[in-house]
Amino acid sequence: MLPALRIASRGSELALWQSRAVQAALTAADPALQVEIDVIKTTGDRIQDVPLAKIGDKGLFTKELDAALLSGAADLAVHSLKDVPTRLPDGLVLAAVTTREDPRDVVLLPPGRRGGLYYVKTGAKVGTSSLRRRAQLQALRPDLEIADLRGNLNTRLAKLDAGAYDAIILAAAGVLRLGWAERIGQYLGTPAWLPAVGQGALAVVARADRRDVLDRLVPLHDPHTAACTTAERALLRALEGGCQVPIGALGTVDGDAVVLHGLVADLDGRRILRVQEVGSVADAEEVGRRAADALLARGAGEILAGIRAALAPEPAAP
Repeated sequence: MLPALRIASRGSELALWQSRAVQAALTAADPALQVEIDVIKTTGDRIQDVPLAKIGDKGLFTKELDAALLSGAADLAVHSLKDVPTRLPDGLVLAAVTTREDPRDVVLLPPGRRGGLYYVKTGAKVGTSSLRRRAQLQALRPDLEIADLRGNLNTRLAKLDAGAYDAIILAAAGVLRLGWAERIGQYLGTPAWLPAVGQGALAVVARADRRDVLDRLVPLHDPHTAACTTAERALLRALEGGCQVPIGALGTVDGDAVVLHGLVADLDGRRILRVQEVGSVADAEEVGRRAADALLARGAGEILAGIRAALAPEPAAP
């Protein structure tokens, strides 16, 4: 009997959905294979009373799972690709990127209400944990109150339904995966509104020296999604940005070309820099680097330096 493969996963309903999807794909490819899921709590899961941008860690939802892989306690880890830092710890590789779900952001309203942002009244309270969403929303609707929103998707939806917010903005992928399509009031169209880097795709991370695991993950890998997200992640890496800075990007494949839209915004959305780059699918990483260079030439470095200074932890009192 083959030894069981162990998947390291976060414990939220969405994280378990994602891990079970990978589990099902692996067993479909080899029905004799046993695949187990081990739940691990991450830093981002434990700290719920501080805005994500203030915690100051690029591996908020991944580093404990990375440690399990490196120690041999797990064989692979499943993440939302948008949570995965662009530089993995030594010894780990991004082994597979799955076919992307809808990458857009969506607006959810309380039960019984229809419509999207254009139907939300002036002064309404809109919840989001993302600086990228906050900046784009402030540029679009500066008359709204934007409030921090933490917790897994179930918790966020419960807060909306309890009346704590007039609307919330989430990733369409998670909402659709959990079967909540009927709650979506508006899809925020791209490229006018850009999602997080990698949004909608799942990442499977494994040890670079585990050829037995890497070979089993080959059927799960989607080349088109990989090309798009490679360009997006190259842009993010070149800008030295993490998932908690106002950077958005979306790559699409058009024939043999990858088309990349990117943006960098300041915290209040008053200054948003946008770029579009096109290049060969085979050169997706270079497309991302060129997009980053174009943004830097327009002042993105200054914007990001100001954001990092604003978000830096305050020095301890003497």
